[in-house]
Amino acid sequence: MTTEIRVPTLGESVTEATIGKWFKKAGDAVKADEPLVELETDKVTLEVNAPAAGVLGEIVAKDGDTVGVGALLGQIVESGAGAAPAAAKPAALAPAPTPAAAPAPAPSAGLPPSPAAAKVAADAHVDTQAIDGSGKRGQVLKGDVLDYVAKGAAPAAAPAPVIARAPAPQEDGAREERVRMTKLRQTIARRLKDAQNTAAMLTTFNEVDMTEVMALRAKYKDIFEKKHGTKLGFMGFFVKACVAALKDIPAVNAEIDGTDLIYKNYYHLGIAVGTDKGLVVPVVRDADQLSIAGIEKTIAGYGKRARDGQLKIEEMQGGTFTITNGGIYGSLMSTPILNAPQSGILGMHKIQDRPMVVGGKIEIRPMMYLALSYDHRIVDGKEAVTFLVRVKEELEDPARLVLDL
Repeated sequence: MTTEIRVPTLGESVTEATIGKWFKKAGDAVKADEPLVELETDKVTLEVNAPAAGVLGEIVAKDGDTVGVGALLGQIVESGAGAAPAAAKPAALAPAPTPAAAPAPAPSAGLPPSPAAAKVAADAHVDTQAIDGSGKRGQVLKGDVLDYVAKGAAPAAAPAPVIARAPAPQEDGAREERVRMTKLRQTIARRLKDAQNTAAMLTTFNEVDMTEVMALRAKYKDIFEKKHGTKLGFMGFFVKACVAALKDIPAVNAEIDGTDLIYKNYYHLGIAVGTDKGLVVPVVRDADQLSIAGIEKTIAGYGKRARDGQLKIEEMQGGTFTITNGGIYGSLMSTPILNAPQSGILGMHKIQDRPMVVGGKIEIRPMMYLALSYDHRIVDGKEAVTFLVRVKEELEDPARLVLDL
């Protein structure tokens, strides 16, 4: 008896994935629900678990292959049959819907474009028949359409990349390593470039004296952790301060849709989290309705699941504003790139003692630079500066956060 291993439903608008790596080899014994293979989509990385116990038969989809929802990945042979039947299965698996064997001399038309590719092509008014597909049997994939559009709809036959890389000298080339970008990294790269190409992006700066927040945190962090079961960080204060500023300056919480402006009367704040596979931005929903403890618990949970690759797609959708903290890596100042289609992103940075003039005297204060990148098509300079000043006021007098002032 054999059990098929197929690509599960990947989430809204996600129709294909790339095989990241198999954790088992053909012939290995597997347990039910044991992770078998890692799939990389353009939004998340997820694991496919064994649907039954037994022995892993032929692996149909190899590392690096692109597969659609429902595609056959491999089969599990009943353990009583031993490993030998697993080796005898390739012939039976040959006619599978997504074979890994050399493609037959299919008609020149090949497969129709993938659903994701068809949608992107329709939105960009591009004819997929003019594009050389990189998928099996010449299927046009989403990435093929994006590459075609990025090249300014140049003839599909033009093989040159958007940015041609100069050949490395032979003695250097031998010491280079070429690694294919993950789906997530490709998506990060594309979205960041799209944001630069679309928005009229500008960054304004201010600085905040963190004395009061740090004193409040030092005084209550132990009691806070005992009561709420999570650590008291700085992000809870920043989220609350940003919500207050967004209520005052609604343009920073808006987005452009064609010739319309959409003002969001809710506050879903994305919190950028760095992982070993790239940056992900889970969303704290209705942050205005959460306490600082609720915000800290939510962020802590997201952070752990992000590092374990267990975030759900819906947890990274619907954000209206984003906060990114480069200070945890030592960044003193930066200009964050918008998380499109949002119109604003706040960059936090390293807290550093600096001499400041306070009441006519020079004092050493823990200071942090803040950077607000915004879409100048929606947000005027006055609004951007006012937003940052409001965030600064809230943080320098954190009692305002508690009293909702």
